[in-house]
Amino acid sequence: MFKASKNEHQLDIFSSTSSLLIESSLDLYNNPLAWHNLFRKELLMRIDESVFSDLFSKKMGAPNASIRILVSMMALKEAFGWSDSQLFEQGRFNLLVRSALGVFNINESLPAESTYYLLRKRIHEYQKATNIDLMEKAFVSVTSSQAKQFEVNGRSIRMDSKLIGSNIAWSSRYEIIHLTMSLFYKSLSDIARFRLTSEDKDLLTSLSNEDGVKVTYRSTGEEIHSKLKLLGTTIYRLVSMFNSQDSEYYQTLSRVYQEQYQQVDINQIELREKEEIKADSVQSPHDTDCTYRNKDGQKVKGYSVNITETCDDGSLNLITNIQVAPANTPDNDYVCPATKQTTEVLGTTPSIIHADGAYNSQENIEFCKAENIELCLNGIQGLKGQYDLNLTPDGLAVTDTKTGQTQIAKVGKKGNWSIKTENGYRYFTKQQIETCATRKEIETMPYEKRNKRNNVEASIFQLCYHSRNNKTRYRNIIKTKSWALLRCLWINLVRIKNYIGQICQRTNKLCQNHVQNSFFTTKNDFMNIFEQLFKIFLNPHQLFGFIQNNWRSKFITF
Repeated sequence: MFKASKNEHQLDIFSSTSSLLIESSLDLYNNPLAWHNLFRKELLMRIDESVFSDLFSKKMGAPNASIRILVSMMALKEAFGWSDSQLFEQGRFNLLVRSALGVFNINESLPAESTYYLLRKRIHEYQKATNIDLMEKAFVSVTSSQAKQFEVNGRSIRMDSKLIGSNIAWSSRYEIIHLTMSLFYKSLSDIARFRLTSEDKDLLTSLSNEDGVKVTYRSTGEEIHSKLKLLGTTIYRLVSMFNSQDSEYYQTLSRVYQEQYQQVDINQIELREKEEIKADSVQSPHDTDCTYRNKDGQKVKGYSVNITETCDDGSLNLITNIQVAPANTPDNDYVCPATKQTTEVLGTTPSIIHADGAYNSQENIEFCKAENIELCLNGIQGLKGQYDLNLTPDGLAVTDTKTGQTQIAKVGKKGNWSIKTENGYRYFTKQQIETCATRKEIETMPYEKRNKRNNVEASIFQLCYHSRNNKTRYRNIIKTKSWALLRCLWINLVRIKNYIGQICQRTNKLCQNHVQNSFFTTKNDFMNIFEQLFKIFLNPHQLFGFIQNNWRSKFITF
């Protein structure tokens, strides 16, 4: 049965790292502000291993390594952009990495590669079967603990999204169909292949032995079109023949057939027009979760990643929510779930949300009103309308911005407002009136408030820092989201490190100012206090109380 690992670690007097380092190296190694010590304390030790207990049998199948260490290894891999082989090499020979993982003895080994891969596989398979993201639950647990420790306010939050490509090649229509049929044929057993006709078997064999890119390179447009029609007829027979097949490749083949072809008659299969192919169609049989999107000229076959973080002045700000969805997902779908998870992490509901115009929707406006949240947008999608709408006690005042003429609109039976123009009646809905009012609020908004959302783009940059050509190293949405969650755990850790460093700098300056105006009883008293201030690891309120109490007992009272 599942059993959590111990928090304490037994040191070996002869093989512990601390006993082998010289004094100067030992001071750096034991520095509480060093990244490896903070990683161990603020990330590794905060991981709730019980989150992963469902991956193991209640009677047998206990983990043979610490879940806490294995998840932390995944976080380190994404933090430094390592490959799996680099991760294990660093874990075996890098003393700082071993310290970050809580491995202090030289003769102590890391979990085996097979254990590491098995846990990662179990997490992904569990999410496919139950739709429960254990990595996200671990992220929420760690971030909630950090927010409570450092008293993160969370009154204001901001969010932004980014399109990032999947680790697939850009493929033409023919190449997608060619590769899908090839993978399906290779997945068939020898017994299943006996059901194929000799013509279909020869065709599938030739497809499996040749790359689709080479076929498109040497063929004309007419030849590709005729080949696509031939492949469509073959796919129709395969889908009908193996209709009881439950394999992943069969499901992909059936989906590609539905998206790329249409059955005009019993024996006639036609290729769909390009305009009929939807953005959520299969972009590659290697990653059927990703979709296509063209956003302001940026063409992506992959996913949309949305980050939500706190943005309060003068305090620690952490990333509280990460969402990964297909690339064609609109940004306004992220507001409600991001706000709810932020409330779960911080324990309080934010009072203001900073976002751009893409997050604007009637559903989000109603949600924010119900939760008493101010939705602060720095823009509205679309061009400014010809008419300026203003609700007054007399009714809806409609001003034509071109002529400057103002009319009082009338309310119709359906609740819409209308005015009479030269070309007939012009109607205005409730949503149009609210959009006009929102646009006016944005125009009169203070510069500092309006541009507060922009800093979230720095978090987006850090998230994708190790990506190449705007692509992740992973395929399918589960692995991509795990990458984003682990990467954001590291970003939060760096923010904590910088925040603690700022506190120590302010404390150091306070000590220097007090030295000039105070009488110290002995030099030893000063050195003891000074060393403790930089070696202890406390939050700001505890640190100030510690300084105040010690000064009162040994020096002149503040």
